[in-house]
Amino acid sequence: MVRHVLESHAMKVTGPSGPSSAQGPRAARASGGFSVPSAGSAAGATATTSASAPSAVTDVSALMALQGVEDVTERRRRAIRRGGGLLDRLEELKLALLTGEAGEGALDRLTRTLREERPVDADEGLNNLLDQIDLRAAVELAKADLRRSAA
Repeated sequence: MVRHVLESHAMKVTGPSGPSSAQGPRAARASGGFSVPSAGSAAGATATTSASAPSAVTDVSALMALQGVEDVTERRRRAIRRGGGLLDRLEELKLALLTGEAGEGALDRLTRTLREERPVDADEGLNNLLDQIDLRAAVELAKADLRRSAA
């Protein structure tokens, strides 16, 4: 008996009109994906379910809008992460040069990291520090270009 009750109230999603009853009379459709339920208990359940659909769309839209907004803390985190990455690439280059390697891989990684967009932070001290790191990386890349052209 429980199974019969569940089957009579089964719902399925059909295209842009949203959920509809799996059994029973069909709902009349209007333009824009809105459906007008016909008489019956299954149609009443359809109307209730359809009413919650715009709420779900609004919730998803709100989440997408929030993901597009970058707060000050996240911008600061990205700026610090980029600066730390540049320092790591400079360290790789230093180790490559000390071991007698050309360090081409380290130079490529340094170039890619330097080209990444750097978020501007409200803290002037952090911006000055990141400027110095960027300058040091640019100097190392210029020195590598001089070595290449001299060879």
